[in-house]
Amino acid sequence: MTSLLIVINNLDSGGAERQLLAVLPALKRDGIVPRIHVLTHRGALAARFEAAGIPVDEPWAAARLQQLPAMLGRPLLLFMSALTLLCSLYRRRPNILQFVMPPAYLVGALVSLAAPKAIRVMSRRNLNLYQRRRPLLARVEHWLHGRMVAIIGNSEAILSELRGEGVPNERLHLIRNGIDLARFSGSDRSGARATLGIRDTALIMITVANLIPYKGHADLLLALARIKRRLPPDWHLLCVGRDDGIGAALVQNAAQAGIGQHVHWLGSRDDIPDLLAAADIGLLCSHQEGFPNAILEAMAAGLPVIATRVGGSSEAVVEGETGLLVPAHDPERLGDAILTLAGDAEMRSAFGRAGRNRAERDFALARTIADYAALYRRLIEPGRNT
Repeated sequence: MTSLLIVINNLDSGGAERQLLAVLPALKRDGIVPRIHVLTHRGALAARFEAAGIPVDEPWAAARLQQLPAMLGRPLLLFMSALTLLCSLYRRRPNILQFVMPPAYLVGALVSLAAPKAIRVMSRRNLNLYQRRRPLLARVEHWLHGRMVAIIGNSEAILSELRGEGVPNERLHLIRNGIDLARFSGSDRSGARATLGIRDTALIMITVANLIPYKGHADLLLALARIKRRLPPDWHLLCVGRDDGIGAALVQNAAQAGIGQHVHWLGSRDDIPDLLAAADIGLLCSHQEGFPNAILEAMAAGLPVIATRVGGSSEAVVEGETGLLVPAHDPERLGDAILTLAGDAEMRSAFGRAGRNRAERDFALARTIADYAALYRRLIEPGRNT
């Protein structure tokens, strides 16, 4: 049995966390025993991991420390996170230690240098734009690269950046996100629309993205405000995702643009397949992306996709075949793309079929699980070929 300890900031609902929830239970059935250590708090998905038989550890006294003023609570929580992780590493001695996302990498990898030897793996799931704001931390991160046995990226864009940070090709591994295609088959379109109180004849667009500035919701609202008189009268935008602090401003922006009645703010949802089944067009307007699950899910649901040409988004969407790509920060081009698909049902249908076929061929969850299992086994048994 191979023991795997995943170190991550928290288990709130995001793309990285949901991908782990899809992959880790299958790896456990395959003889790789996972455990998760969170650095800050358990998060909304922690109970679902535990229900799947995957233990979740958190820092000692984490709940109490988070109630303290930030100036005091954050340094104490960071110290307690490091101490708890170090003790866990000595007690559990995992075969493989994997750091997911930059905060976990910086804290967890540094702590691991003082712990019993393990195979260290880093998983990068976003572009490195954050390093420009924190050059000192970027230097630490680059130094840590040399202490990793393997570094995983989920898109070619990420691997390219890692090469620029000095990581040699032999330690880089591309493992794209995968999705459970069965979840996005057989949903009742009419029933989903009825639940939302929207007519069958309406044009529905959907964007699945937490309300974070870089996800581009503000650009999308500007685009829709610009073209609102050229859209069908009965159009709707479903915005699905956790509010990370900008929700009230976005609601106000939509109202001021005269489109508030068309925009539905649905928050974080577990019924994504049903919401996608209700829609006609999938949208992702991010300023940066690693390799977004939201695009893969829209494709699996048979939706044409309009996305910004950033990071792995342009690797998932085939321009003119499964959807349309537009520049980031460009509401005018975004609006034009929306009008193109809104006015052409035949194009939407063709793109949607091609997207579903591409999802089945290239992004099935089983393939992602197999790629992780094969990598872990090669790391444990370097001479192994599978």
